[in-house]
Amino acid sequence: MLFLAIILIFIGLTMLIRPSLIWAITESWKSNDATEPSDLYKLSTRFGGVMFTLIGIGLCIAYVFI
Repeated sequence: MLFLAIILIFIGLTMLIRPSLIWAITESWKSNDATEPSDLYKLSTRFGGVMFTLIGIGLCIAYVFI
């Protein structure tokens, strides 16, 4: 469970800090003219990154106390 928590924190921080990297890996191939992600994509990716990070931190806390 600790391994999953660390992975979630890593992915969450990546989504939070570099949403354009996530876009380049997952979404850029879907568009011919796409040069950068939209503002809405960046916002929603950052929101998802916050959620992943919080869940990862919660799992770390649960691992310590359980």
